[in-house]
Amino acid sequence: MTWHVEAEDLRAYAQGELAAPLLWSADTHLVACAECRGVLASVSDPVSIDAGWERLDAELDAPRPGLFERALVRVGVADHIARLLAATPVLRRSWLGSVVAVLVMSVAAAYSARNSASPTVFLALAPLLPLAGVALSYGPALDPTYEMAVVAPVHGFRLLMIRTVAVLAAVLGLSGLATLALPGYGLGALAWLLPALALTSTGLALSARLGPVLAPSLVGGVWVAVLLAAKAAGSGATLAPFTAAGQGVAAAVAVLAGGLLFLVRDRFDRFRGSAV
Repeated sequence: MTWHVEAEDLRAYAQGELAAPLLWSADTHLVACAECRGVLASVSDPVSIDAGWERLDAELDAPRPGLFERALVRVGVADHIARLLAATPVLRRSWLGSVVAVLVMSVAAAYSARNSASPTVFLALAPLLPLAGVALSYGPALDPTYEMAVVAPVHGFRLLMIRTVAVLAAVLGLSGLATLALPGYGLGALAWLLPALALTSTGLALSARLGPVLAPSLVGGVWVAVLLAAKAAGSGATLAPFTAAGQGVAAAVAVLAGGLLFLVRDRFDRFRGSAV
């Protein structure tokens, strides 16, 4: 071999300062020249080499992102946010499968009671699904990835909102598809939407003080009690929460709970450091 890379160029190569086209020539030459590889080793910083090997080992040992995580990164979501979303328990197939099963059974119940003015079972269950999903997506008691969420460089309230939006998008999307299976009820089949937003926002607002388990449980219990009371007091086929007046109350509760949630947003940072 009649040509070798100059020692100064090898030193610049080792420091990452060698520019093209000399860089390309050095890359090609070093593959076939043991003498130049020896010179490169002598002018290289051992600490930098060890650090490079450590980075390589870490990259090789890093878990491969799943399809959902890669899709989030492709649309512009930051790596650490995509990892937190992909690790959200309620976005896994087991939870989503359970949601689909509940919706299918409630739609089937609505079809079995065709003489009813509204799909009562569906309207009663659909608002509880996003509430349960949000409850399972945040907090040390139910989230197996909570430790990773605690050390994430994300404000506690922002993390809660990120996961809440992801859960709502998944659950409300599935509920919306189920609603399309009830065309005979018209807009009445959408009467679950405002109660769902009211229950979810109320559960989130109360979670800052009561925790992510007790608050949604309390809100869900109140919803069931309201439905039972409406069924006992009402004479029509449509329960009071799904009438125009009930929808107005649900909208007002959602707005008030959203305002309260904004006011107590800083409590979620303190909550991240505690166990529930």
